[in-house]
Amino acid sequence: MAGRNDSMKAFYDITHELSEETPVYPGDIEPRFFPEDCGQYLLTGLRMSTHSGTHIDAPSHYLKNDESIDRIPVAALIGPCRVLDLSDVAGEISGDDLKGRIDGVSRILLKTGCNFCGRFDPGYTGLGISAARAISARGIIAVGIDSPSIEKFHGTGEVHLELLGKGIVVMEFLDLEQVPEGDYQMVALPLRLRGLDGSPARVILYDSGLPDNKIFH
Repeated sequence: MAGRNDSMKAFYDITHELSEETPVYPGDIEPRFFPEDCGQYLLTGLRMSTHSGTHIDAPSHYLKNDESIDRIPVAALIGPCRVLDLSDVAGEISGDDLKGRIDGVSRILLKTGCNFCGRFDPGYTGLGISAARAISARGIIAVGIDSPSIEKFHGTGEVHLELLGKGIVVMEFLDLEQVPEGDYQMVALPLRLRGLDGSPARVILYDSGLPDNKIFH
């Protein structure tokens, strides 16, 4: 659940909890945890996919090249971003829906109002190709969405190809429920999985107006 940390009121954790109840995209591996009591310590085995829960797509996810998750520049994952509230858009976000709202920003997060409540809903809102082209034309380096995929359930893959083909970082299944539209600072860190097509990630926002000496304690 997204929300402000009690001790640091300017922060939002927009990462969904990852558990065996986390809904997955049809055909994906369902998360499974295998805890083991080893006497002096506990150890848990994990079975899940590179796209379980809140995650980041590597270009190789669709381009099938060597641009794996460990090669995404850290500079693309940390810095200013804008949250856009598009919860009034149903089905597909178009370029017109973004007009005048993404100028002068390098990272955007799209809030569609997606909330699975423990089950996968194929009717979620995704990005249309006109919106993807508008994003890539403005030099945006990262785009995230609260839906399980950046494009609609019956999409052709053209949205992924447009964004990933232009080197744009794609983040999916964010928890933006309690985040107001506005400008923030973002930190999005995937696991450094060598050669793989994506990774679960921890994604944090904090108010961009917070003085530097108040960010960390």
